[in-house]
Amino acid sequence: MSCLTVYKDNGVDATLVSNHFIDEYMKDANDAQLKVYLYLLRIMSANLSTSISDIADKFNHTEKEVLRALKYWEKCHLLSLDYDDTKTLVGVHFKNLSQPAEPVSRTEVSVSPSPSSTDSPENRYAKPTYSLDQLKAFKAQEEAEQILFIAEQYLGKTLSPNEIKSILFFYDRLGFSTDLIDYLIQYCVGRDKKDFRYIEKVAISWAESNITTPKQAAAIAHKYDKTVYTIMAALGKSSAPIGKEVDYIVKWTKTYAFSLEIILEACNRTVLAVDAHRFEYADGILSNWFKNNVHRLDDIKTADANYKKSKVTLGVATNSFNQFQQNDYDFDEIERKLLRN
Repeated sequence: MSCLTVYKDNGVDATLVSNHFIDEYMKDANDAQLKVYLYLLRIMSANLSTSISDIADKFNHTEKEVLRALKYWEKCHLLSLDYDDTKTLVGVHFKNLSQPAEPVSRTEVSVSPSPSSTDSPENRYAKPTYSLDQLKAFKAQEEAEQILFIAEQYLGKTLSPNEIKSILFFYDRLGFSTDLIDYLIQYCVGRDKKDFRYIEKVAISWAESNITTPKQAAAIAHKYDKTVYTIMAALGKSSAPIGKEVDYIVKWTKTYAFSLEIILEACNRTVLAVDAHRFEYADGILSNWFKNNVHRLDDIKTADANYKKSKVTLGVATNSFNQFQQNDYDFDEIERKLLRN
């Protein structure tokens, strides 16, 4: 009996990604690192060739960002990099993940983060306590020397050790490229904010929003300047918005489609009522207005009047606090929900 030739009309147009990669490594990688790794898997499975410049052009990254992504995966022991005698990168060797290596810290400078920095999602972006040796190693890098010089030019002063540690935090823990750090400092100084506590808050908010390039940061900063920071200020917030705060604002402006004047009215009432949990409190107000078809300021007056009538109908005695609550929602119930959270 002759041998059979087994074939099919079409090849499988797919790239195999290890479950171990998805379970253990994908959650900690930034946007550029994920794109580079997955694209190289696709190139390998199709037996194609590529280059650092090709990858950079494809994803609108710099060549330095691509190289940093490759070095990150090499430190994770997912691949190894081959160089020729002139130290030019000539090959990428994917390693077998069937026997996974112990995960390592996602750094280019060896860092041992404190336990609190990795215990929970809330502390994912906590700033580590860097040692003098780590600081020295960072300053010795060519890219670090460049960004530190640029930062000093923007700020008009010599950076303190703590400020250098903040830049190391952006580079190491947040995975920012030197281009993004450059834009971060330029952006904050442009808003007349030179305090590194403020700069760190902006950096963390960008990291939480998966910002990896100056172009993305510019887009989100432009979006925030006119509306988001007005709302933040109305709630007594002077920092850049964090992820949850952005979610609330997007909900109010996009999902509920409230005008800025409606949102600011809710913010004003919130500030008069509470000192903490202001976003949650304002969301309680706006959610009730949305349910009751509030679209204009006049609608709020109607809702307040209806609330007052309902209280009178139910025989609720009025006092100075009840008179303030002339609306169609229950401030006490909102506060009870906040206390339970």
